Amino acid sequence: MIDFSRLVTGKIQPGDELRYKRHGKTPHYLIRYEKDAKPIVVWNMTRVCNLHCIHCYADAKDKPHPLELSTAEAKKMIDDLAQLGVPVLLFSGGEPYMREDLFELGKYAQEKGIRTVISSNGTLIDESLARGTREAKFSYVGVSLDGGNPEVNDKFRGLKGAFEMALKGIRHLKEHHVKVGLRFTITAYNYKTIPELFKVMEREGINRICFYHLVYSGRGKKLTKAELSPQETRKIIDMIIEKVEEIDKKGNLIEVLTVDNHADGPYLYLRMLEKDPEKAEKIYELLRLNGGNGSGTRIANIDWLGNVHPDQFWWDHTLGNVRERPFSEIWYDENNEFLMKLKDKKRWVKGRCARCRFLDICGGNFRARAEAVTGDPWAPDPACYLTDEEIGMEEAKSQ
Repeated sequence: MIDFSRLVTGKIQPGDELRYKRHGKTPHYLIRYEKDAKPIVVWNMTRVCNLHCIHCYADAKDKPHPLELSTAEAKKMIDDLAQLGVPVLLFSGGEPYMREDLFELGKYAQEKGIRTVISSNGTLIDESLARGTREAKFSYVGVSLDGGNPEVNDKFRGLKGAFEMALKGIRHLKEHHVKVGLRFTITAYNYKTIPELFKVMEREGINRICFYHLVYSGRGKKLTKAELSPQETRKIIDMIIEKVEEIDKKGNLIEVLTVDNHADGPYLYLRMLEKDPEKAEKIYELLRLNGGNGSGTRIANIDWLGNVHPDQFWWDHTLGNVRERPFSEIWYDENNEFLMKLKDKKRWVKGRCARCRFLDICGGNFRARAEAVTGDPWAPDPACYLTDEEIGMEEAKSQ
């Protein structure tokens, strides 16, 4: 997750402690097994969902899985996460608001000292659910909109009226003083509506948005034709940067982040290097502290069956199950060769990634995407849009 607002404006943002925290004098990208390097955990608590989004990485269904973790099993898992020191537990799905014990489990985790957040499609959030969200002390709800207008969003999310339903949900949350933001997955089908989405944010008083790059998992595996060209991606990132600068000049406070393509960091650095070298170096240092992709290190996933995965998009690899062993044992199991490679992936990535001068701030980008396209989890991420010259390969060839 790359915080463009912090990097472009230099202003402190709410998530800085997690994104740029040093453990002693050791930055994230050098940490392997330090006990202080605790992951953010995404828990897909249920398979059931009321929508049928074309890009759903979880391939959610209209019925819950019969073997989903029970409330008691979930509390046992939360006890272990709390004892480990996990800073954030993100309740996802499916649609988490369709699970009846959401508030009970959210409150339980919060009382154990874990910050709790929700990822939702927003369409079910009425006044009662918004009040319950506040009372359970969830600190944030990310609501997905995948189009800046109803036509594009509703086609993308498989339900006519989903756009307006989600906005109503957001309004209910805001009325109950729950922090809320947007989530938007960038594809060839919807990227042209991004300017409209910023207008929606301004109109609705929404001050946070995460732009997700498409990952080929779940139903998203069928969307390879929806992937953008490198040139299109660069134009979109340029637009996002310019929008952040424009908003900042107006004196407005807004968080704009991009997720799932850590090439965005080097691209921003190179772009800023041409305009303001001093500012560019500050950006580079923050990116270096962040360390890039954290799959298997600073981000973890537990699905509705209790299976542990390197991140929420990479269910092709299961590291263990919390019904059989505590997460705290699974996540630091030095006998798991694949997991240990992930924790030290700079040594294992191949091709352009291995020779890239930005490997320390990108972290090898998204391994799940590399495996989905090439069959090799250590191959270059096909979504990297930086040129050979930009990553230093042309310079290396001339030497």
